[in-house]
Amino acid sequence: MKILQINKFYYLKGGSERHVFGLSEILEEKGHKVIPFSMQDPKNKKSEFEKYFVKPIDLHKFNIINIIKYFYNFDAVAKLKKLIKDQKPDIAHLHNITGQLTPAIIRVLKKHNIPIIMTLHDYRLICPNSQLYSQREICYRCQGGKYYNCLLRKCVHNSFGKSLLAMLESYLNNKFLNYYKHIDLFIAPSQYMKEISARFGIPENKIKVIYNFIPKDINISLKTDSKQTENYLLYFGRLSKEKGIDVLIDAFKEVKEYNLKIVGSGLEFENIQQKIKKLSLTNIELLGPKYEKELQELIKGAKAVIIPSVWQENMPYSLLESLDVGKIVIASNIGGMKEVIIDGQNGFLFKPGDSIELVNKIKNLKIVDNKAIESNIKKTALKFSIEEYVNSLTEIYKKLI
Repeated sequence: MKILQINKFYYLKGGSERHVFGLSEILEEKGHKVIPFSMQDPKNKKSEFEKYFVKPIDLHKFNIINIIKYFYNFDAVAKLKKLIKDQKPDIAHLHNITGQLTPAIIRVLKKHNIPIIMTLHDYRLICPNSQLYSQREICYRCQGGKYYNCLLRKCVHNSFGKSLLAMLESYLNNKFLNYYKHIDLFIAPSQYMKEISARFGIPENKIKVIYNFIPKDINISLKTDSKQTENYLLYFGRLSKEKGIDVLIDAFKEVKEYNLKIVGSGLEFENIQQKIKKLSLTNIELLGPKYEKELQELIKGAKAVIIPSVWQENMPYSLLESLDVGKIVIASNIGGMKEVIIDGQNGFLFKPGDSIELVNKIKNLKIVDNKAIESNIKKTALKFSIEEYVNSLTEIYKKLI
């Protein structure tokens, strides 16, 4: 098969890109031709198809031309038409496209009778700020197409202008032009994603749950058991309000038996730094971003990984790769994570935002049966095989072609 993989970034920016690259690699190993379609960027991986890539939109330059491109990218439409004419793909698999490639490309695919699949990496189709989280609370106010709530609450970075654009984009794409009706099938990485998407109006019969896979780039030599760990707990990921870092820091006012290492970057970096300093918490290290082997070594050494999110996490890669290297995960009982972690068996769950309950779960690490929990973690990790994922996905491709 000739498979179009469409994502606005073609460099390793986050979990979505890691997913796209991992999926593309194994599809090619199985003999399929993968054709990427993305934005131009100096950080991009090399590709024989980069001549079709689209000129980037500088969203920091708030002018009329960029605003128009934000809603309808003429360059993306023209380049995709050229790519289809030259390469004649059998199917298109969409990932993150809003704000750069724009959903205008969906109609191009439909006009050429190319079947379209879309993976729901976040909540952008149903929530203008992509998170179902606003003003420090889980938010469903836009259900029923009431996207004006995004503007009223300034849901996008607390900015009137950015929230206005996001609101208008949702009305345009979901209400007036209804681009997403042309998608043949949506892939939901969690049961929660399927349920909430259906609740917001995506036809349930067009959503199939396939859990995310564990990337192949996890180094098998990094898999550990409890005897190889050090005396610290680890958070790694984006540093933003919805990730619940405040809850984690509050917990470590009471936790004395472990140190905490926080890895990542984001809008909340300075606030987190100031809070740690203000509370004089000498058992917390804020390490900044770490990548590849350096990050994997930090995961390897941790006693456990903590994911304290206060928003509805879909199926985070931090969870999957931690399990794959045998780490106990202490996670918020929220979103797709509660579909993976069974409290007390293969990890621990705590009430989102509850630092006291998190403290109690951390204390459980001292009394847990390591052999039993390690065995359960290994069994859990097997459910997220990339081979199983790709076999399920290619069957879907074949049925739609």
